[in-house]
Parts: sequence; C-alpha cells; structure tokens
Amino acid sequence: MDAYVEKDAVEAGDDRRRPLEGPPPAPSEPAPPKPAGTTSTNGTTGASGTGGGIMALSLPYQVVVAVALAVTGVFACVHLAMVFLHVAPSNTLTKQNGQAVDDWIYPEFEQNWKLFAPNPLQQNVSIEVRAELATADGGRRTTGWIDLTAQDTGAIRHNPMPSHTQQNQLRRAVDFYFNSHNDEHRPNGLRGRLSEQYVRRIAVQRLDALPSLADSDVRRIQLRAVTRPVPAPWWGTEKSKSSPSYRDFPWWRITDADRSPDAGADTNRTDTAQNRTEEAR
Repeated sequence: MDAYVEKDAVEAGDDRRRPLEGPPPAPSEPAPPKPAGTTSTNGTTGASGTGGGIMALSLPYQVVVAVALAVTGVFACVHLAMVFLHVAPSNTLTKQNGQAVDDWIYPEFEQNWKLFAPNPLQQNVSIEVRAELATADGGRRTTGWIDLTAQDTGAIRHNPMPSHTQQNQLRRAVDFYFNSHNDEHRPNGLRGRLSEQYVRRIAVQRLDALPSLADSDVRRIQLRAVTRPVPAPWWGTEKSKSSPSYRDFPWWRITDADRSPDAGADTNRTDTAQNRTEEAR
C-alpha cells in the first residue's frame, strides 16, 4: 500500500513541474511584399533604388538646385574670406587687396568690437531730423524735429524678434559718419562722402515713409545728434550732468539720387559738390 502512495506522490510532483500544454499556435501568414522603391527599417531601398532629396527631382530641377547650392557656397566662402581679411592684422593680402576688401565690407558688413570694450557706453544718443518743404505758393517751411531713434525704439519694444535694421542701421550709419568726419563735419578720409550719402539716404527714406509727409516736396534736410547721459544708480556716487547736448549736421539738399539705390557714382559726386556749395552759402 505504501508503494502505491509513493508512486502517486511522484506522479503528482511531475505534474507540477511539467508545464500545461495549450493548443498549438496557428501558422503565421507570410508578410506582403513591399512595393519597389520603399525604404526598409534598416535604411536600404527597394528594387527601384529611388531615394529622397535632390535625386527625387527631375534632371532640370537637379541642375537648378545644384547651381543654387554652388553659388550660395561660393558666396559664403568669399564673404567669410573678406571678413577675415578685414579683421585680420595687416599682411600682404590686405595691403595688395585692401580696396577690394573695403568695397565689400563697407558699409553694410562693417565690424565693430565695442561690445568687448571694458568701459561700456554711458550715454543715449538719439538722431533727429527736420525737413525743409516747398509750399504751394513757392515758399519754404521747416518741420519740427522728428526723432528717428524713437521710431526704432518703438519698433523694438515688446518685439521678441526685432530686425537687424531696426536695431543697428541708423546707429551704425551715424557712428560711421562720425568716425569719418571731424568736428566741423569735414571728411577726414576716403570714406567721408560714402558715409554722408549713406546717412542722408536713410533719413530720406524715413521721411518718405511718414504719412504726414507723404505728399510733401522735401528740398533739404538737417540731422542732429542728441546725447543724453545715463543717470547713475541711486547707490552710486558718480556725478554727471543731466542736460542733453546737441550736435547739428549741415543742411543737405535732396535729389532723386537720394531716393534711388542704383544711382551712379558720377551723380553722387555731383550731389556732394552741390551740398558743399550750399553749406558754404
């Protein structure tokens, strides 16, 4: 009797160790074939071998895209080379090709390192302009001073992505003018006339964009720089004057060349000579 009980216990232990057998799995169906030209999970293409990008375009479009990329790459390389030569110390290349580098850089790509100056600017400089208009009866009238810097400040304030033009165009143009003129507004180098034309055209474009002067006949303009010291903090002991200082520009006569970016060099020289004549008067 003990033998039968022991046999039954062994069979019961084997049943506990043996996994339960379920129904056999259903046979899996073969996956449908992928269409030709599709990309598999490992990154390879199908039978046709057609990928994306430029190769997916037709031949004429491939040529256009390739030429555009080549032109962009050449322009980027030339620009980087010109900027490097402009900021690099004097060397043989800059001595032989200095004029070409300056023609490329000035005035749009001029480099300024004042950001790294140990003494930051402690003044706010505003640029104002007034215009002399021709009236219907043949007379002249002068407008009040228009704050051009305030226009840029209003466009920048509360704007998370202000444009480079709103931030730097007017400020850098006036800085360019001051660096190339003396205190009597006479050019002290070859870039004097260029800076004068650049500032004058910016002012004319700003005036033409004003609704109040849309139909006015602007004959002459005058700019001035208003410098206001930044007040010291309440805990500081530095003393500075609070009254603004003014620096008036000469009166400049306005011609069609100041409204046309494609004006030639001969016209610019003629306009500058006429401006000098009126300044002498």
